[in-house]
Amino acid sequence: QVQLVESGGGLVQTGESLRLSCAASGLTFSSHAMGWFRQAPGKERELVAAIRWDSSRFYAGSVRGRFIVFSNNANHTVYLQMNSLRPEDMAVYYCAATPVIHYPLGPYTYWGQGSQVTVSS
Repeated sequence: QVQLVESGGGLVQTGESLRLSCAASGLTFSSHAMGWFRQAPGKERELVAAIRWDSSRFYAGSVRGRFIVFSNNANHTVYLQMNSLRPEDMAVYYCAATPVIHYPLGPYTYWGQGSQVTVSS
């Protein structure tokens, strides 16, 4: 059974940083790419960043240069380091997994439970 368990959301002020973690179990890490999505109220879910087993990375234009996606393959955990946060980054963030052939845009098969990120101005 595949499980993606997220942690690290919270409340920060504009300009501050936050790191999300996603611990994966039940899947072959090297056969999957991992993505981070977000969904703000009234908006569609969007892909923010993705990473493949060879450390190839994808970033949406809105976060490039501010967010960093990286992984620890030994413990099957993917991270999203979010720097210089803005009010428009406020959303529920989800990690997800897709077979590596679908990197980076998906479709994504497995999803975490979501973590709320709130950015106050």
